[in-house]
Amino acid sequence: MKTSGGSDAAKRHAGASAAEAVADGEVVGLGTGSTAAHAIRRLGERVDSGLDVQGVATSFASRELAAECGIPLLDLDEAVGPDAPGIDVAIDGADQVAVGAAGSDGTRSDGTRSDGAGSDSAGSSEAATGVGPLIKGGGAAHAREKLVDAAADRFLVVADPSKEALVLDRSVPVEVLPAGRTAVAEAVRATGGEPTLRRAERKDGPVVTDNGNLVLDCAFGEIDDPAALATRLSTTPGVVEHGIFVGLADEVHVGTETGVRVTRR
Repeated sequence: MKTSGGSDAAKRHAGASAAEAVADGEVVGLGTGSTAAHAIRRLGERVDSGLDVQGVATSFASRELAAECGIPLLDLDEAVGPDAPGIDVAIDGADQVAVGAAGSDGTRSDGTRSDGAGSDSAGSSEAATGVGPLIKGGGAAHAREKLVDAAADRFLVVADPSKEALVLDRSVPVEVLPAGRTAVAEAVRATGGEPTLRRAERKDGPVVTDNGNLVLDCAFGEIDDPAALATRLSTTPGVVEHGIFVGLADEVHVGTETGVRVTRR
């Protein structure tokens, strides 16, 4: 399910910051969600000003928005392959990102930066000192997002401060084959989780992904070992993809009311 929280200004700052990191001639993975949408809009503005890029959408929604913004698009198969250009950078949001704690004064020791008017530490007593694993899938697009994000040379996460956590504890979206829903649910329970079939909000029945599958939102409480849980879910028959992203993010752009904090791996 989608994560609430975070102001539109913070999301806009994060998205714009990541969009400014895109260079002329690059192929860009275009993420899904409200914060990634701000990055797509800013890229569209830069394209209008002469930036030469091509985008690879991660969902129907991001494809539609990119087209509206005038960003030329490639299919993933056109971007990745022996004679393909590859994906230089992917920009995508997160429902939750694990970060380290900052010092009491909000300073950092890992090369993070603060952009915008004033110091971000004034508005936050805790902030990131490292890029950890993520939980994604609030928009049920995590299977395609992971394909694109993993294929990119650089993966930039855009988020607002409400998405930061010392330990991941949000429910993990798991895309499953419709015929395997019950079997996967039992496997999740055996792993200590509690699965819930995601229901659609504006129609009867469950959410159906762009791939024609269903989503189980699986609550595990605090996830002390995201990599181990990711492996367990990946090896469960019937699972198409899960929303734990381990070792993929290179930067996290956290927007605030006054600017952006950028943490690099």
